[in-house]
Amino acid sequence: MRDKAAEKNVDLLLIDTGDLHDGNGLSDSTKPNGEITNPIFQNIDYDILTPGNHELIAFDVAYETFSKFAKVYGERYLTSNLDICDNCQDSDPAQKQWVSMGNRFRHFTTKQGIRIMSFGVILDGTNNNKSMTRIQPAAEMIQEDWFKNAVNNPDIDLFVLIGHNPVKPGIPKAESSFPLIMQTLREMRPEIPVQGFGGHTHRRDFHIYDKMSSAIESGKYCDTVGWISLDGIKSKSIQSRVTKPNIESTTGDEERPIDSADTSCPKNQTFDMDLTRRYLDWNRLTFSYHATGSQDQFSTASGVQVTQDIDDGRKSMNLTHVYGCAPRTYCISCKPFGDEGNVYTLVQKAAAATVVDPDRAQNSRMIIVNQGAIRYDLVKGPFTVDDSYIVCPYTSTFNYIPDVPYSMASKVLDYINNQKAKSKRSMAVDTISSQLLGYDECDNPSPHNATGLLKPKRLFGRILETDTLTPGYVTCDDLGSDGDDTPHSSIPEYTQPAHVQATAGFPSDGEPDKVDMIFSDFLAGRIVTALNSYNPVTNYSTNDARLYLPENFTTNSFIPRYATMAWQDNINNCKIDE
Repeated sequence: MRDKAAEKNVDLLLIDTGDLHDGNGLSDSTKPNGEITNPIFQNIDYDILTPGNHELIAFDVAYETFSKFAKVYGERYLTSNLDICDNCQDSDPAQKQWVSMGNRFRHFTTKQGIRIMSFGVILDGTNNNKSMTRIQPAAEMIQEDWFKNAVNNPDIDLFVLIGHNPVKPGIPKAESSFPLIMQTLREMRPEIPVQGFGGHTHRRDFHIYDKMSSAIESGKYCDTVGWISLDGIKSKSIQSRVTKPNIESTTGDEERPIDSADTSCPKNQTFDMDLTRRYLDWNRLTFSYHATGSQDQFSTASGVQVTQDIDDGRKSMNLTHVYGCAPRTYCISCKPFGDEGNVYTLVQKAAAATVVDPDRAQNSRMIIVNQGAIRYDLVKGPFTVDDSYIVCPYTSTFNYIPDVPYSMASKVLDYINNQKAKSKRSMAVDTISSQLLGYDECDNPSPHNATGLLKPKRLFGRILETDTLTPGYVTCDDLGSDGDDTPHSSIPEYTQPAHVQATAGFPSDGEPDKVDMIFSDFLAGRIVTALNSYNPVTNYSTNDARLYLPENFTTNSFIPRYATMAWQDNINNCKIDE
């Protein structure tokens, strides 16, 4: 693609907006997390990149990112509002030395002469490791002298704002920093266009802020390549040339017109930029098809080596070991909770069967797991070590409060789910199905649901006609409904409970008098608040919570344990779901 861009006298920039950890065995099974995957990612020649909140969750991951990964990219690794403690591993906490985790900004000139000022901003309030890292609110960052000086640099043709941020404003508990920064850039430099690249909310989305400012968000979990093509940027160094940055097909194939009159997905009519955007399904077929004229070189020597590195890493960590043969696919949101094909229904069954202390097995127990513990669908076929990290990567321990009166414990789930719902009542929702996901959830269909792929027209004309649509992404954004590079039929999206509860050891003829209240360790505060809300006299505190099972049995363990118990049929002849 870089070669094609050079032939057409246009620029091609490669950008990443963070979260290279949590959700895959290759990254998560090592200590520190990312020991194998970071060197693999470093093969990618990014022009600018920035971390996500998953680079900050663990102390060792944050420091590894700062001391090694960011250093590979130097000034290209942008952390405009993120600092790290450079001496916290070996120094008195009172003498902390805070430094930027990467570069505050990057000012550079492209090969074609476009002068770019770029910033990398992480979402306010996403820091779970405050003793090691700190995020400066965007409202403070824009007051910094370095920021003002950078924005006022006279040699700028385009601002590029990247960050682990939603591109849409107004999301509860995920309020984007982008609108404020976009507004600030517009007020300070009204003549300069701004293009943003966001993330964090697991969506394909494109948002228009004003007639010269927009941003794209490119799905989740490396399932999408977001493509933006900008034309007409005013630059003294290129104003004499007439070029088109779209890298289009030269085959002469007829383009399929896309219906722009879709009233359910209206376009924003105030946008003045000469821009196209596309969302590419991330797979080899998509890339190969768009690499017109270069298929014979598609498997480069460096690419083959990366494949080998991935294979070697998977073998070294035993990621292909099969726990069991999953009898069906369990999805996060394509089925309603309670349906056999819903993964949270499976969570109930698996937790009831496996989360049990042998010394307290005679006690009735209630086990609560939060929705966010599950990150992805569980697919029919071999359920491997790698799948266990993909479905549930986190290693939260199981704590409990013993002998809680059932009259109180039975009300906890409703209380914490209602409290979660209250925080979401004002958020925007999609109109995909009759039961809707809130905007701050993972509300795009999983690529595991796709049963095939359609060939789109080569980069980047319209999509070729086809008679059959496979299930997948159907995206509506501020530019309408023509953004998906491969057309799909939509998949229903159902609201899921914020927490699910399993019960076990109950008497067959009624309710128990008391139960062991078991939960993921970080839910202790919510559980205690719920218990005290019904009976303040009890005055439970988080000090009443204690470890229920050994520390090595975590939320990453109970589904694999269940698989070894319940999914042994056909384990030696287990077929991958097609």
